[in-house]
Amino acid sequence: MKFFVDTADIAEITELNDTGLLDGVTTNPSLVAKTGKDFVATVKEICRLVKGPVSAEVTATDHETMLAEGRKLAGIATNIAVKVPLTMDGLKTCKVLSDDGIMVNVTLCFSPAQAILAAKAGASFISPFVGRLDDIGHDGMALIADIVQIYNNYSDFQTEVLVASIRHPMHVIEAAKLGADVCTVPPAVLKALVKHPLTDKGLDAFLADWKKTGQSILGGN
Repeated sequence: MKFFVDTADIAEITELNDTGLLDGVTTNPSLVAKTGKDFVATVKEICRLVKGPVSAEVTATDHETMLAEGRKLAGIATNIAVKVPLTMDGLKTCKVLSDDGIMVNVTLCFSPAQAILAAKAGASFISPFVGRLDDIGHDGMALIADIVQIYNNYSDFQTEVLVASIRHPMHVIEAAKLGADVCTVPPAVLKALVKHPLTDKGLDAFLADWKKTGQSILGGN
């Protein structure tokens, strides 16, 4: 499974990218707005830091303007994935951009039917929002299961399932069990994946025992 981080915070991206565990970044207008920085300049800096796909979202809602914005965003760097909403105009834009060899991330997916259309339009990624479905009493992971099953039925569907709106580590685990291709997670959730109280307890015990020996690996002969 690939890990993308869902943020536009350059410091967070730099820290996580240095671990070698980061495969890409997803952004949206809301995340960039939180930084208070210029949108295009921020996206360009992220693309410089990260080798993998960087999703940058259009803000228009009509096809012609979406297409123009998408082409401008794609011109920022070769690893840009233009993010478009799952509307008819968004799918039309996805088809044109994908036919031109541009990566497209179709976002705001909430049904298997929508995911089928995105794959037909040539999307590189489909972004189902599991957390938002859970918030209204639906089973977000059931949507992931349905999309993975459908995509696996058709070898000509090359769209990767990018699980979005992740709220906690169990969303990541369940997505991995279902065979999703990518999880895009907030920095706090990605960092939480490494945490376990028994790891901390075991490490404390090892260090206490080592201290009693009075030895140093670096200071020895």
